[in-house]
Amino acid sequence: MMTEFGRNARAAAAELAFASSERKATALIAAADAVWRRRSEILDANTLDLDAATAKGLTPAMLDRLRLDDHRLRGIIDGLRQIAEQTDPVGRVLAEWDRPNGLHIQRVATPLGVIGVIYE
Repeated sequence: MMTEFGRNARAAAAELAFASSERKATALIAAADAVWRRRSEILDANTLDLDAATAKGLTPAMLDRLRLDDHRLRGIIDGLRQIAEQTDPVGRVLAEWDRPNGLHIQRVATPLGVIGVIYE
């Protein structure tokens, strides 16, 4: 399942790399909306995860990191919306200089690809 998520994320990253700032912001807002709409499913799945983690003997601290509730889901949603509101860094010139031979060099922000995040 995680391999499939990775493949899908890589395909989406390739498409989003060339997407407009507006399209990326729209995608982030859609993700936030989807988390909100499906919060019951997410919390139900989290209960199963917590049961499995408890059975494996995870510490109370680790269980707390794994636990989702309405407040934590709201934090995820708010985070997605905050990112959507930020200025898109892609294409921004970070630095530029001229070499003695006349070559003009620019360091430009570009998308790198997929980064996996483990939410604790």
